[in-house]
Order: sequence, then C-alpha cells, then structure tokens
Amino acid sequence: MYSNASGILPVVQVLVAKGIPLGTAIAFMMGVVGLSLPEAMLLKKVMSLKLIAIFFGVVTLCIIISGYVFNLIL
Repeated sequence: MYSNASGILPVVQVLVAKGIPLGTAIAFMMGVVGLSLPEAMLLKKVMSLKLIAIFFGVVTLCIIISGYVFNLIL
C-alpha cells in the first residue's frame, strides 16, 4: 500500500474514531508512508539490495517500537 502523508490522514482519523489505539494508528501511518514499493524502487537505483533490506528492517523495527511506546504513553 502506498499513500502520501496527507492522503493517509483521513484513513487514520476514521480508524481512531472507530477505536483503534492512537499508537497503532500512528504506526500504521508511518508504515504506509515510510515503507512503500515506489520508495524501494527509487532506492534500488542508488543502494544495493542488502542496504535496502537493512534500511527497511531498521525502519520497520523503529515503527513497531514507536507504536508500542505511544500506546504505553497514551
């Protein structure tokens, strides 16, 4: 799934209104915007596949951790 930041905001707003925890919604929003196939295709032109995999792994881990932290705080 790919969307820009302004396009995903209405989706996140509805999800939060339906009762999804805010940390989960924020993690979903960051994941949709930050981990996209078009981004990977652009990065493939300047990075090796190993570096792209490391990048996506680190970003995924950070998104998951931030979702848990926001759920604990809020």
